[in-house]
Amino acid sequence: MNESRKLVNWVAGVSTLIVALLIIIVVNEPQRDQVSRAAAARAVALTVAAKSEILASAPETSWFPAELQSEWYVKYMDYLYEKGLLDPETCPPTEESALSAVTRGDLSDMLTGQGLAEDVSEALAKYRLENGAKKAQRKVGKAEFWEFYDLFREAADPRGVVHELVTDVYGTPNNVAEAAPWTAYTRDGKFLFEGLYLDACIDKNVRLLVRDSDILKVEEIVSSEIVYENAWISGVSEAGVTIFIGNIKREFPVKGVLQDEAEISGQIGDLYLKNGTPNRLVLKKERITGTVLAVRDEEIEIEGYGNVPLSPSFKIYRTYGVLKEQQKKDILVGYHMQQFVVAGGEICAALTTERPEIDTIRVLLMSDQYKSLFHEEITLSCDGMAVLEYGGEKEKQSRSVAAGEKVTIASDDERLAGGRMIFRSANEGGMITVESISRGQGTPVYPGHMEITRETAGLLLLNEVDLEEYLKRVVPSEMPQSYELEALKAQAICARTYAWKKIQDNTYSQFGAHVDDSTNYQVYNNMETYESTDRAVNETFGQLLAYGDTVIEAFYYSTSCGHGTDGSVWGSDAAALPYLTAGPISEAGTPVDLTNNEAFAAFIKDMDAEAYESEFAMFRWQVTTTNRILDEKIGGVGQITGLTVTERGPGGIAKTLKVVGTEGEKTFQGQSRIRNVLGNERLTLTRKNGSTAQGFDSLPSGFIYIENAGTDEDNVTSFVIYGGGSGHGAGMSQNGAQAMAKKGKVCKEILQFFYHSCEVVDIGDVE
Repeated sequence: MNESRKLVNWVAGVSTLIVALLIIIVVNEPQRDQVSRAAAARAVALTVAAKSEILASAPETSWFPAELQSEWYVKYMDYLYEKGLLDPETCPPTEESALSAVTRGDLSDMLTGQGLAEDVSEALAKYRLENGAKKAQRKVGKAEFWEFYDLFREAADPRGVVHELVTDVYGTPNNVAEAAPWTAYTRDGKFLFEGLYLDACIDKNVRLLVRDSDILKVEEIVSSEIVYENAWISGVSEAGVTIFIGNIKREFPVKGVLQDEAEISGQIGDLYLKNGTPNRLVLKKERITGTVLAVRDEEIEIEGYGNVPLSPSFKIYRTYGVLKEQQKKDILVGYHMQQFVVAGGEICAALTTERPEIDTIRVLLMSDQYKSLFHEEITLSCDGMAVLEYGGEKEKQSRSVAAGEKVTIASDDERLAGGRMIFRSANEGGMITVESISRGQGTPVYPGHMEITRETAGLLLLNEVDLEEYLKRVVPSEMPQSYELEALKAQAICARTYAWKKIQDNTYSQFGAHVDDSTNYQVYNNMETYESTDRAVNETFGQLLAYGDTVIEAFYYSTSCGHGTDGSVWGSDAAALPYLTAGPISEAGTPVDLTNNEAFAAFIKDMDAEAYESEFAMFRWQVTTTNRILDEKIGGVGQITGLTVTERGPGGIAKTLKVVGTEGEKTFQGQSRIRNVLGNERLTLTRKNGSTAQGFDSLPSGFIYIENAGTDEDNVTSFVIYGGGSGHGAGMSQNGAQAMAKKGKVCKEILQFFYHSCEVVDIGDVE
């Protein structure tokens, strides 16, 4: 009897506890027809500020207790507290408060804090409450909140940064095991949907409100019928078919098409769904292959097929190693590593079936003085028999060209009507002379073959060449062949690394090239080859610089001022290039803060500052300019009376320049812009060794300090610019490398000095 009573009491106690817990959950959690304060705060915060601004504005001490600070909503509510858009008294920073339904008082605070409480539409003004209003604690329904939000967005975001996106939702953590929390996979990429319910949108076409990579609101389900076009079918089983799309795998039960697994796996297909249930699978089996000659917005030029248009739903899949979707830029011109799936005369998908063996590079040769990519006329010859091919893929023609015979192609040449023209040596190792341009070596001679295409602006001349042969013509064009072998080897590895990255970047893919031959990239074939530079390339064959398992951006420049800068020199986040660090370029390597004008002035005026390059002429230089010369590029401020560097980056490089005049002032940002504004071809620059030079339309570097030298009787104000070094100052200083080599440093020591925590790796070991 006692045991029975104990059991009854225990059951009653548990029941009471469950009821109590349910009451707490009901009280704390908003219903499905309500919106939590956390979700409301996120929508409002992302409407008035970008995610980066929200994170940057985070208070030193969060409003929330330490145990909650990892919760997704804290950053948004902290931002609203700091900006006065939420009241911590009425909406306390607790989990219970954050997960409870948003109230009328919260909406009123959001209006008032954003300064929208007065001059707004009548529809929005109704949400403003007087202090102490009884309505303040009334919970707001979902429909009412989103009505408020739409009105709020219209007033707070007049530029429409928050915008509509109609897309297909592929998956969420609900059906994708590997998905990160609150991550939605869509036809347009990955998005965060913190605080929202998105599971009902899976396998639907949906209209969303988004900002950058965040979903702020689900507007509506546009259609429950969608097609997963050009999906990769990765496998079949009795359960159905597994497709890969949007970088996730999904399994669907598909009947009637599973008789032959080999016919389905590894194919591209369109999967039709209605209400999340598949009803049709259409396979696309036709494939073509060939070297990619150009990748344009709406077509790909493939050797043997010409220009083939792209399907609007074109996809790219890497099928070797880890299966993943790629981007159009991953299709490398000049390489034969893809199979192209074709249907209806269009390329539906590209399948990257093997890792590219990077061994050739495609270079656009610019006109004389590197003035333009485009040529009016091109004249070629070869040191042996050559072949000229033209007429396109359907009517290809060719003719033999005798050794030394000159072939001239003008813009109106009828042979270009069929597309790309190719000029190649008939014998392996033959060299081609471009008679119509000149370089530092005179009339340049090239290995590899030439391709000519006609564009609206003129003719393009492209040289496809073995990567190592390319480097043998880059190294002497970028560094004097008389330099120490270890410095030349460091230059060769930098040049190879830089070229490898640019091949991957595919910047000129619309023209079928990777780089051009000017200082836009690396200077190529301006100078003849030499035994010393050939040796440097040969002894570093296939070597690259890597940071961890990532090939680096191997930036380099001519001469330092004794101190380098970091990757922020181009206005980006220095953390993105962690191997480019700001530090002294000297044997002692003593750190010094040069970010204030006084410290930098003392440093740059010191002609004998300790540095590897202290004996080089461009280590220190000086130039005097005037207000009248400056007017040619600045103007609009009246008579210029003052120039001041108001902000310096790491190493002291000029980051912001303030120009003051009698009628106003202007500010210029970035070392490149500052150098250009202050430079002028008429200025005379005096180097450390006393030699002078002109023609500096842009100052040699941004490591500068400016002094006002006074105004003369003709009302001319002069400014003395003290400078040091030549180039952007990030990465390897070439003259610094030479000085280190002369002191006995070897190639790897030099590279690891300039590229923090980097290692030399073999080109065959990197992705």
